Amino acid sequence: MECLVLAFPGERLKAAAVTAIADLRRAGQVRLIDSLVVVKSVSGEVTTSELVEYEEFEEAVAEIGPEADLLGPEDAAEAAETLEAGSCALMLLVGHLWAERASEAIREAGGRVTARVPVPPSRAC
Repeated sequence: MECLVLAFPGERLKAAAVTAIADLRRAGQVRLIDSLVVVKSVSGEVTTSELVEYEEFEEAVAEIGPEADLLGPEDAAEAAETLEAGSCALMLLVGHLWAERASEAIREAGGRVTARVPVPPSRAC
């Protein structure tokens, strides 16, 4: 499981980003466990909403129950610190289904993960 914070310019979430997440979900690559939209206005005011509240993103969040609530105010405040005024972020709590399947096979073979080192976004391709 992983929490991702995807930041975007402007105070409105971009549909293409949510569509990409929906495509990954449909392809069986990720399970969307929870989500939160964080907006930092030009004046610096922070507001949050659940992605399930947006009708246009119904397909992307089809598997999230209305009571998920794993991402909360503390998470939103932390994400807001990374945002510039006049921008927004989509916080996603995802389960990597491909990794779950691979992990099971690795465990069955007697293996285990001994380290995980994320690549900083500034160094990613």
